[in-house]
Amino acid sequence: MLDADITKCFDRINHDALLRKLNTSPPLRRQIRAWLRAGVMDQGDWFPTEEGTPQGGPLSPLLANIALHGLEERIKRAFPRQRNPPAGKRYADDLVVLHPDRQTVEQGQAILSEELKGMGLELKPSKTRIVHTLHGDGGAVGFDFLGCHIRQYPVRTTRLGFKTILKPSPQSVQRHHRRIREVIAQHKTARQAHLILALNPVIRGWSRYFSTVCSHETFGTTDRKLLNRLRAWTKRRHPTTSRTTAARKYWRREKGQWHFSPPNSTLRLRFHSETRIKRHVKVQSHRSPYDGDWRYWSERRGRHPEVSTRIATLLKRQHGRCPRCGLHDCAGDVLEVDHLIPIAFGGKDGYDNWQLLHGHCHDGKTAEDRRRYA
Repeated sequence: MLDADITKCFDRINHDALLRKLNTSPPLRRQIRAWLRAGVMDQGDWFPTEEGTPQGGPLSPLLANIALHGLEERIKRAFPRQRNPPAGKRYADDLVVLHPDRQTVEQGQAILSEELKGMGLELKPSKTRIVHTLHGDGGAVGFDFLGCHIRQYPVRTTRLGFKTILKPSPQSVQRHHRRIREVIAQHKTARQAHLILALNPVIRGWSRYFSTVCSHETFGTTDRKLLNRLRAWTKRRHPTTSRTTAARKYWRREKGQWHFSPPNSTLRLRFHSETRIKRHVKVQSHRSPYDGDWRYWSERRGRHPEVSTRIATLLKRQHGRCPRCGLHDCAGDVLEVDHLIPIAFGGKDGYDNWQLLHGHCHDGKTAEDRRRYA
């Protein structure tokens, strides 16, 4: 497997090659060329831009993606006779090439280098390496991509003999710890509520990003380190007070759990372990948001422009299954919104009392309700 990074992608894109790849109308081409060569201002000084796209500009990421578009397909076309050609995956200027044969991966690296040369770019040697995801062979095992460490582990319970596991990369964890430490250091003398308001977005954003991979152990370890930093923060504010007395000022017990929360307030610190781990399910290859299959997209996203919010929410909550017969909803099935407890017998008209049933299941349920409440 090849793990590669492009050297200063935004700064070195060739303008002429980019405009040729855009293949747009002459007026728009002239406008984009003028924008690319407008230069940048840095502390009152003007610097020309003979190559690259200005970083921070609204169009820079779009133009960079256009310049790098087609790298994955170029690798596949280079191996037309292989039943299992190498797979290329790219996000911005980071890319990987996957294949079990090292020689094929090396050929893919050469193809990428040649393709990037036409755009005025090259692979960064310090961040380009060929690694194995299962066997180390004396070197590193696995690779980091988009903040995750991807590696395969040998197991006997699968047909392939290994299992692919994604975890937060050590670099991502270290950066997050550093950010938490900086926030706490900036609020040494601030009120507890201000510290919580500053920490919660950092913790929530990082935890949700990694909530689709194997992060349970990482969340637990990070929470323990956070707890130690909060103890140090408390000790600094009350150096002569015992730990138990100081803890009572900042910690509250609720439903059998301790929360870092100010007194007489609903505000509390959200720890990493409170984020639910939920595996991401890929979109089926033949699906499109415009294919008209509102059942699939309502079940997946909980909303669809052609479906009411109530039905779409119930489909997602029930994972596309009828709670009565246990079968998945299919195209053509009649769906009925049913009340768990009929309104005539004290039931509420809300999501807590709604369920989505097949038409025939709804008729049977209604008949049972009549006998039950008769």
